[in-house]
Amino acid sequence: MGAAGALGWRRLLLLLLQAVHRAAGARPCSPKYFGRDAMVCVCNATYCDTLDPVVLPAPGTYVKYESSKAGKRLERSEGSFQRSLHAPDLVLTVDTTQRYQKVKGFGGSITDAAATNIFSLPETAQDHLLRSYFSEEGLEYNLVRLPMASCDFSLHAYTYDDIPFDYELTHFSLRDEDTKLKIPLLHRASAMSKRPLSLYASPWTSPAWMKTSESFVGKGTLKGQAGDKYHKTWANYFVRFLDEYAKHNLTFWAVTAENEPTAGLINNYPFQCLGFTAEHQRDFIARDLGPTLANSSHRDVQLIILDDNRLHLPHWAKVVLENEEAARYIHGIGIHWYLDFIGPIQDTVVPTHELFPDYFILATEACIGAHFWERDVILGCWERGNQYSHSILTNLNHFVVGWTDWNLALDLEGGPNWVKNYVDSPIIVDTSEGIFYKQPMFYHMGHFSKFIPEGSQRVGLVASKESKKTELEYTAFLRPDGTVVVVVLNRSPQNITFGLADTVGLIAAVAPASSIQTYLWQQQ
Repeated sequence: MGAAGALGWRRLLLLLLQAVHRAAGARPCSPKYFGRDAMVCVCNATYCDTLDPVVLPAPGTYVKYESSKAGKRLERSEGSFQRSLHAPDLVLTVDTTQRYQKVKGFGGSITDAAATNIFSLPETAQDHLLRSYFSEEGLEYNLVRLPMASCDFSLHAYTYDDIPFDYELTHFSLRDEDTKLKIPLLHRASAMSKRPLSLYASPWTSPAWMKTSESFVGKGTLKGQAGDKYHKTWANYFVRFLDEYAKHNLTFWAVTAENEPTAGLINNYPFQCLGFTAEHQRDFIARDLGPTLANSSHRDVQLIILDDNRLHLPHWAKVVLENEEAARYIHGIGIHWYLDFIGPIQDTVVPTHELFPDYFILATEACIGAHFWERDVILGCWERGNQYSHSILTNLNHFVVGWTDWNLALDLEGGPNWVKNYVDSPIIVDTSEGIFYKQPMFYHMGHFSKFIPEGSQRVGLVASKESKKTELEYTAFLRPDGTVVVVVLNRSPQNITFGLADTVGLIAAVAPASSIQTYLWQQQ
C-alpha cells in the first residue's frame, strides 16, 4: 500500500476513534454562576454533562475523582503509587483487616413533586436527568424511596382508599400520580441502570376514616388498638399497595412502618402524618403488619422501623426490638437527619448498633432548607454539598449502611408542595425554560454512590498519630470486586497535604481547600 493509502487509513482510523470517544467520552459541565463560586451545571434537551463508566486503574496506579468549590465536578485523573517517599505528617493507612458494615446503597426519592418536575421537561431532557442519576454515565443510584400515596411534596392530599369504612379495601386503587408519573419513571430508571434498583415505600398517612383525627393532617393516630379492625385494615393496605405495584412489574426491597411516626403526635402538624409511639409501633408490627406481610406473597419484603430522626434512638429500638413478637418481622432501622444537631451519632446510632448488631441502620431521608431559618433553594451553594458529604461520612463511619436523599428534583421555588414546605434538592428544574441545574449536592452524592456499590464493606482507615487533629474527613471501603475506595472531604479553606498508604505503596496527595475526592485502586 502506498504512503497516501496508509495516510488515508490512518485518518479514517483517527476519525473512527474520535467518533467512538465522542459517543462514550465524558462530557464536561456547562457552568452557570449565581454569584462567586456558586456554580451549577446546566442541562437541557440537547446537552448534559456525563461521566465515563468507572474503569479500574492498572495495578500499582490509582484513579482520583475530584470536585471543588473552585469548579471541578467529578474530574478524573490518574497517578502512580510511590514505593518510598518522604511521608507527609498526615498519612491515612488502609487496614483491610478491620471490617465493619456492608453497604446497601445510595439514592433519592421519587415524590409526586419530583415526578411532576421531571415530566415538565422535554423528553430528551427527562432522559438526561434520569441518566444523570441512574446510568453508568451518571451517579449510579441504586436506592429509590417512594411515598405510599401522598406526602407534603404532592399537589394535593389523598390516599388509595378515601371511601369511608371500606374495611375490605374494595375501593383501594392507585392514582394517576402512580400510574402516569411514578411508575413510568421507575421503569425508565430501571432500564438505564446497570445496578439493580432497591425500591422502598413509606406511608405518610392512612385514610382519614381510620384516624382519631378524621383528617390527613394534625395530631392523630389509628383508631382503636393493635389487633383490631382498624389496625388489620391498615396492615392489609400495605399488602394491597405492594400487590398493585407488582401488577405494574415493580417489586419492593422494603417498606418502612411509617414515615416520621412522631409527627402525628404533634398538635396541628401541618401535613400528612400518622402518629405512633414506639410502644404502639411495636404492637402494630407484632399483631398486624408483621403477620400480614409474612402471610402474603410479599413475605420477602423487608420491614424498617422508626424512619424518623435519630434523636429517638436507642430508646425506640429498645422498645420495639426487645419484643420478640415484633422483632422477628423487622430487618432494619431508618433514620432522618433533621435533628442531628441535638442527637449526636455517638449517643444514638452507635449504642443502637451495639445493642442490635443484626439490624441494619439506613439513612432514609435528608434535605436542606427544611428548617425555618434556612433559605429554601440556594443555587450553586457549595456549602450545602459539604453538608451532604459530612452527613454521609459521619453515618458511614458509624455503622450506617446507606444514605437516601429526599426529592430527586424540585422547581426553582423548592416545590411543588401543597403546604408550601419548600426545600432544596441536588437537581433544580426550571420548568419555564425546559432546563435543569445540577447543584454541588448532586456531585457530592456521586462521590459516594458511583464508587461504593452495594456489598462494599467499610474497612479501617487509620491516621498517623501526629495528626489526630486534622480537618479532613474520610472513609474507606473494599468493593466486591476487590477495589479499595477512599473518600476524602476537606471543608476547610486551606489545602491539606496528606498521604494515602496501602500495601501497594503510598500516594502523595493534596486535598484542595473546599473539595471532595474519591480514590480507587486495586489491592495487590
